[in-house]
Amino acid sequence: MVVQQTFNVDSLPWLASPRQAFLAQLQTGKMPHAQLVGIDSAYGGQLLSLFMARTAICTQPTAEGGCGFCKACQLFDAGNHPDFYQIEADGNQIKVDQIRDFCQRLTATAQQSGRRVAIIHQSERLNTAAANALLKTLEEPGKDTLLILQSDSPATLLATISSRCQRIPFVLPTKQQIKSWLIEHCAVQEDVTWCLSVVGGPIKLAQSLLSDGQQPSQYQSLLAYRKDWTQSLSTGHLCGSLLTVSEQQIIDALKVLYLILRQVLLKSSYQDAFTQAQIGNLAAKVMAMSHSLSVMPTVNFLGLCQSYVLEYREITNK
Repeated sequence: MVVQQTFNVDSLPWLASPRQAFLAQLQTGKMPHAQLVGIDSAYGGQLLSLFMARTAICTQPTAEGGCGFCKACQLFDAGNHPDFYQIEADGNQIKVDQIRDFCQRLTATAQQSGRRVAIIHQSERLNTAAANALLKTLEEPGKDTLLILQSDSPATLLATISSRCQRIPFVLPTKQQIKSWLIEHCAVQEDVTWCLSVVGGPIKLAQSLLSDGQQPSQYQSLLAYRKDWTQSLSTGHLCGSLLTVSEQQIIDALKVLYLILRQVLLKSSYQDAFTQAQIGNLAAKVMAMSHSLSVMPTVNFLGLCQSYVLEYREITNK
């Protein structure tokens, strides 16, 4: 499975509406053959997709989802239902050979004489050839077949793909809703949502709070980056955790720097427009670099961080 199910859809209140929308479609017999779950996995998009798949493949679904007792549910829960398929990226992309093999398997008769269900996780990773190979199957997937396309960034999907799917409705939870959820499920009393955009969403934020007792949690590392970036921008020299940042940590560290620069822009109304524009450009450069580092093979992390500190100091004349 792609997702470690620390949480389930029932424990995520912001998924109540999309969950009920899908159940209503199933109960009224008006379920389309292709569904787009445009919900980031950090908000439960993959969990919702798995819930939908389990419910759709169940032979005796209830008003709450799959029954959990029929043979189909038992096979699904055991991870070996022969009519359930999952596709995820091979590296950074979902490749055309994966889709061709998948489409070929869908032409076979269902082994359990029920519905066939497939999830394409992070479908925005479909490369152009793979997306084109999927089009015909999206239009005509065959009898009693449900295709679920989950996407962390649905806006980047090709229009030819998204237009062939019915989108599950979803409204992002507010920060207050996320705070309340964290208090209930993680016993968090302080406001930790400042780094929500760094980790990606509430589920990953909750997971970032966990520690094995030997290494600091991801959240503790983010707090250290925030403190050390602030000090580094003030002194002109890299401080603390930034001196030992690793390949696995650099993207988090840069995203924290972006948040700090954004706060500078919001709070420093005394600065002239030209200085604010330069800080804005620096923030954009930092964010662009954090995106490109996901595919960049090597980079001098120490030199990169120091260059941003020096550029900030030059802009602010400190």
